[in-house]
Order: sequence, then structure tokens, then C-alpha cells
Amino acid sequence: MVQENCLNKVVVVCGPTASGKTELSVYLAKKFNGEVISADSVAIYKGLDIGSAKPTKKEMDGVAHYMIDVVSPEDSFSVSDYEKMALPILNDIINRSKLPIICGGTGFYINSLLYKFSYGQTAANTEIRNKYNELVKERGAEYVYDILKGIDKETAEKLHPNDTVRVIRALEIYESGGIKKSDIKDSKEKRYDFIALMPKISREKLYDKIERRVDEMIKNGLEDEVRSLLLSGITLENQCMQGIGYKEIANAILSSNEIPTSEIKLNSRHYAKRQITFFKKTENLILLGGDGQNIKAEGEKAVSDFLKK
Repeated sequence: MVQENCLNKVVVVCGPTASGKTELSVYLAKKFNGEVISADSVAIYKGLDIGSAKPTKKEMDGVAHYMIDVVSPEDSFSVSDYEKMALPILNDIINRSKLPIICGGTGFYINSLLYKFSYGQTAANTEIRNKYNELVKERGAEYVYDILKGIDKETAEKLHPNDTVRVIRALEIYESGGIKKSDIKDSKEKRYDFIALMPKISREKLYDKIERRVDEMIKNGLEDEVRSLLLSGITLENQCMQGIGYKEIANAILSSNEIPTSEIKLNSRHYAKRQITFFKKTENLILLGGDGQNIKAEGEKAVSDFLKK
């Protein structure tokens, strides 16, 4: 059971793809009476199972998991949407005297739960906001994000392209007052006391695990999963198809080419590298193990010490 003084405490299990986050989060949840909130921008979608490496019921091992299979593949889903849906779940876990464990590799999702962000004091401008909302519908979130990047690169780099609420707010601030959002001293307030745990794995071993995972996904029917999505009316314009594996295979199917396994592996390695760079900047980060060894034991000790404080 979790100690009484764990109230308002949160454990984050983060890191790159294929680093063992799921197994570690389940282990810690069983040790400390926890429940897991997934922070994965592909696992939120129904029907995107193989390519997102969603945990199976066996892997969940009886531990409650949230924020998996919560969005239809035809729908867009922003960081703000994630925050609105996941934050009440996290607070409910705490209110039931359980330990929330946020597990995933989408850093923007994780930060949306850990912090309250302010967005400047500029008054809302409905006309500007509506203009950019229409542009999102017509040209896509990436197009509007690129507009912000051209105006205020510093702010854009802190946002996910699909977080259209915050992207449009930054554009709204600029057009309303001619001031870049990055020039406004916003506050970032922690919602919870938290620690973040990340498995420490050598680049060579991680890349090997990524390549073996991609081979396993192909073997398990990722191509058929993508074909099924395309047959159901999902296109490359849908946000869900931007996930690594889905985009490359969809392009291959639509152009009658061979499945580009090597391209998927390369893109997965590049993504893992970006994830590591992002998470190394996380507050209260504890690196676990050496080259994948002793991760569970060190994670258990870290959480135990954290809950005793």
C-alpha cells in the first residue's frame, strides 16, 4: 500500500520508445498501489494497436490503465484535449489514495499534467482566433504551426504542432499587441510533487531494441492494420496517420511500393534521439540502471524514498 504522505505526489516513467517504460510502470504500480495514465500520442487512438505498441492485457497485469483507446482515428487530438481528459483522471486516482503513474514518451502530454501554464494577459480576440481555427480546418495544424514558427520560433519550439489551442493563442497574442509570446514572462506552476524516472540504456542497445520491435510489428500485421484504417476512410491527412510506422506504410500502400522497414527503423531511431534530448531537461529526473540493468530495483527504491519525504 501507498504511504499516507503520498497525497498530491505523482511518479512519471518517461523515456524513448522501446526503453521498457511499460514494464517498469506496471511493476511500480503493483508495488505501490498505483494506476497508470498513458502519455502516448498514438496509443490514444482506437484501432492503432500494433504500431503504437499498446500494452496488452497480459502486460497490464491487472493494473488499471487510462488514456488508451479514447479517440476515434478520424478525430484530431491536441495537448489541450489530453490535459482536459487526463487531469480529472489523475486527480481521481489521488483522491482514491492511489499513486498516479504517468507513463509515456510524449513529453508535451506529460508536462500538460505536471504544470499549470499561463498564456499572457492579452485579452481574447475572437476574430483572430476564428481566423486561425478556419485555417486549421482548411490547411491543417502543421500549416498554422509553421506560421507561428516564422513569427515566434522560441514559442513554437515549446509547443506541439497539434496543440492548436496554444499555437493559436500565441498567434492571437502577437496579432493583438505585436508582442511575441516568448517575450512575455509567463509562469509555470507545478501542480504536484513529482519525480521522473527514465531507464538509462546505451544508444547501441536502444537502437537494437527499436529495430527488433519494428520487425516484430511488421510480423504481427502492422501492414494489415494500416490497410484496414485506409479502407475505413482514414487518409494521410488524419492526425493519427502521422505516427511512425503508419505514415510510411500508408505511403507505400498508396503508391504500390514495398513496405519501407528500413525507413521506419531510421525514423524511430531519430524520434528516440529527440525524446532523450527532451526528457533530459525534465525536472526531478532520475536515470535508472546502466544499459538497462537493475531498472526495476532502482526504480522501486527511488519511488519508496520519494513517498517517504
